[in-house]
Amino acid sequence: MTTQITVPPFDRYNEQLVANAHPPEWVNPRPEGRYNLLVIGGGSGGLVAAAGAAGLGAKVALVEKHLLGGDCLNVGCVPSKTLIRSAKVVGELRRGAALGVSVTGVEVDFAGVMERVRRVRAEISHHDSAYRFQKLGVDVYLGEGQFTGPDSFTVDGRTLYFKKAVIATGSRPAHLPIPGLAEAGYITNVTLFELTTRPQRLAVIGAGPIGAEMAQAFARLGSQVTVFDIAPTIAGLQDPDGQRLIQAAFAREGITCYLESHLQQVEPVGLAKRIHFSYQGQSHQAVVDEILLAAGRQPNLDGLNLEAAHVAYTPKGLVVNDYLQTSNANIYGAGDVTLAQPFTHTADASARIILRNALFLGRAKYSTLTIPWAVYTDPEIAHVGLFPHQAEAKGIPTDTFMTRIEETDRGRADGQEGFVKIYVRRRTDKIVGATIVARHAGELISEITTAMIGGMGLGQITQVIHPYPTQAEAIRKTADAWNRTRLTPTVAALFRRWLAWRR
Repeated sequence: MTTQITVPPFDRYNEQLVANAHPPEWVNPRPEGRYNLLVIGGGSGGLVAAAGAAGLGAKVALVEKHLLGGDCLNVGCVPSKTLIRSAKVVGELRRGAALGVSVTGVEVDFAGVMERVRRVRAEISHHDSAYRFQKLGVDVYLGEGQFTGPDSFTVDGRTLYFKKAVIATGSRPAHLPIPGLAEAGYITNVTLFELTTRPQRLAVIGAGPIGAEMAQAFARLGSQVTVFDIAPTIAGLQDPDGQRLIQAAFAREGITCYLESHLQQVEPVGLAKRIHFSYQGQSHQAVVDEILLAAGRQPNLDGLNLEAAHVAYTPKGLVVNDYLQTSNANIYGAGDVTLAQPFTHTADASARIILRNALFLGRAKYSTLTIPWAVYTDPEIAHVGLFPHQAEAKGIPTDTFMTRIEETDRGRADGQEGFVKIYVRRRTDKIVGATIVARHAGELISEITTAMIGGMGLGQITQVIHPYPTQAEAIRKTADAWNRTRLTPTVAALFRRWLAWRR
């Protein structure tokens, strides 16, 4: 029998979650023979690797010590986006007056919002359940384990021998050594979704993707939110126009941001917490009821006994080559435990590369991937490829073409603001990157990503018919802006002569 796991508050939804992701009655199988693939970690990367390998006919073992589904299902993508959906309703109602619809008396049932988060998570959890993967032909082992040699791993008193292995154990929130922070107490994304009572005053330490998304969501749900970060940007967006839009949106929603600030100390004040910090050369204090620490991640490598497997690692994670092999050529690293881009979709992509390389002697390289990312604030932020300064650092001169969302008819009708920027190699239509800040930026970026992967330039995008009216027309309009640069005075003069002759 596996170790009993509970997820607070242990209501019927979290009970359903645990019944799927770490069933208390689970009995680990008895290993028979060597596995083609051992997968350590049942998060996004590990589950893709296990299901994919089993589907191809491999003998597969999957080991998970906590909850299957990893961060994405349990404390990341699924619960956070469910929470954001509720918060977005409040945001729409608050801006209703600008659209001619005044709504008063809006009440947020925070406990009800969080209950819905738990319900949705529980409903989705069957996709990642131990029983589902068992039916896929995967030997699922629940429990903590460690390497005992370069081709062996022990869990629950059972030794698993493998031909190839994948370490996909993910990452966890990093702790910051701020004096008094640990003593005063704080929450992270791991414990955030255990809340049933809304914090009246919330401090968010870290303005990265997690911090930015949760800051806006909690502000909309009724918390007074203050954000701190040592960096000068929100969500790591390296675009001045985008930063102005996001910071203005946060200011309108009453979120106080202290960017380029330094936290000096945290101390308890009764049931509250007082934060001492410096900002713009002066000392300040802020009193809050709860602190969300969302500043950085660290890899989950503790207890794996990697030395026995001859696997090299650093405090930042596993050391891998471009084929995602570790220093033990039969062991690979996938997802947050080794990648600089800690996203669910990069974990998925890395697992697919490993399947080709580990099982079929492939030579797929991680560096060849074109990886988009998105932050689900309102407006959303999405990016793919290089920013202009990154391209210039690589010796690639660029031109930037931009269309504002409000320049599209749908953008005007929706009362939305934002932009599409596409960066091309100078004097060509070859796309090197793009940034979108808009209500649906996370959806829109895929068109540009597809174009980049397919080798399509802006010239071909000008020929793509976009439904009217949509905000996606901003992409075509941006391509049209490039196309107009081809109409030089010489070309225009030739056209005039031709058309005059044709009259």
